[in-house]
Amino acid sequence: MPREEALSLSDQQWKERLSDEAFQILRQAGTERPYTGEYWDTELAGTYSCRACGTELFSSDTKFDARCGWPSFYAPTDNDQIRYVEDQSMGMTRVEVRCANCESHLGHVFAGEGFDTPTDLRYCLNSLSLDLTKSDN
Repeated sequence: MPREEALSLSDQQWKERLSDEAFQILRQAGTERPYTGEYWDTELAGTYSCRACGTELFSSDTKFDARCGWPSFYAPTDNDQIRYVEDQSMGMTRVEVRCANCESHLGHVFAGEGFDTPTDLRYCLNSLSLDLTKSDN
């Protein structure tokens, strides 16, 4: 799906565009169960985009196995495509990751040594929030 500029739709319009499961995750900040999503263990080369609006978000070059059950990346392709929001749900403080273009919930980012990544970051995302465009690499 090509990227759309500053996408803002009503809940009804989102429901018409997305599956029930994708709507629950992208628009209501839900979370898919670990080890169940389409991309948690894929090793295919390509670009991961927001399922809601098509904005390119992550490259397979930054994807790694964080052993958490969700697709994990250590950096977005362009930090301006991501919006960070403090999330105090679940009795803890976390950093929610949203698509900057359409405000869809993608997952969370965690910082800390021991992730064995160049950035010491782990973006744990929902497969249903992403679309993979495969490359020939």
